[in-house]
Amino acid sequence: MALKGLKVIEMAGLAPSPFCGMLLADLGARIIRVDRPNTNTFPTDRFTRGKEALSVDLRDVRGQSIFRKLCASSDVIIDSFRPGVMEKLNLGPADVLAVSPRLIYARMSGFGQTGPFSGKAGHDINFLALSGVLSMLGPQDGKPTPPLNLLGDFGGGLLCAFGILAAVIRRGITGRGEVLDANLTDGTAYLSSWLWRARDLPVWGEGRGTGWFDGGLPWYEQDKQTCTDRQTDR
Repeated sequence: MALKGLKVIEMAGLAPSPFCGMLLADLGARIIRVDRPNTNTFPTDRFTRGKEALSVDLRDVRGQSIFRKLCASSDVIIDSFRPGVMEKLNLGPADVLAVSPRLIYARMSGFGQTGPFSGKAGHDINFLALSGVLSMLGPQDGKPTPPLNLLGDFGGGLLCAFGILAAVIRRGITGRGEVLDANLTDGTAYLSSWLWRARDLPVWGEGRGTGWFDGGLPWYEQDKQTCTDRQTDR
C-alpha cells in the first residue's frame, strides 16, 4: 500500500473530512479519528472503513496533553472545525507544529481560514452557489438543481486528500510540514474549471439545460430518453 506507515489524525466531523480520511486509509495510511467523549459518531458515519477511534476531551488540559503527544508521533492532522476552534483549544498550527515541525496540518472548512465568510456556517448548497457552479445545474425553465452533496462535500474532501499527498512529497524534500487551507467553496470552483474554460466550445446552448451534457440533447435528457445504447457514442 502506497501510504503504509503514514499516521493521520482525523478530527471527527461531517462528510468532507471523514471522506478525506477514508481515501488515505484506502491507500494504506493509519487513520486515528479523535471524537469528543460520549459523542461517538461512528454508528452514523459511513466513512469509517479502515480507521481507529479515540475519544479525547480537548477542553481538558490532560486531553490537550494527550493530543499533543499523539501529534508528535503523527504525520498529518485533518482539522474539520471552523477557523479558530483549534486555536481556542491551544491546538492550532502554531501550537502543534512547535511540537512536531514535520506535521502536515490540513484544515478543512467551508469558506477558508481567512476572508469575510471564514467564520460563517454553511451548507453544500451555499458553497456551490458562491463558487458559481450552481447556476450551471438544472433545467432550462426551472431553478438550479444541486447535485446532492457530491461537489462541495466530497469534491472538497477529495481535493484535501490531494493536497495532503502533495505536502507529503514536499516534506520528503524539505523535511518540514506545512499548513494546508482546503475549503469547499474553492474546491467546488476548482472542480468546475472546465465549465468556465470551455465556454468557447460548441457544446453549450442558450442558457442552462440546453447544452450537450446538461439535458439539451435527447440522449442526455431523462424524460425524453428513449434511444438505445447503439445510438450513443458509449
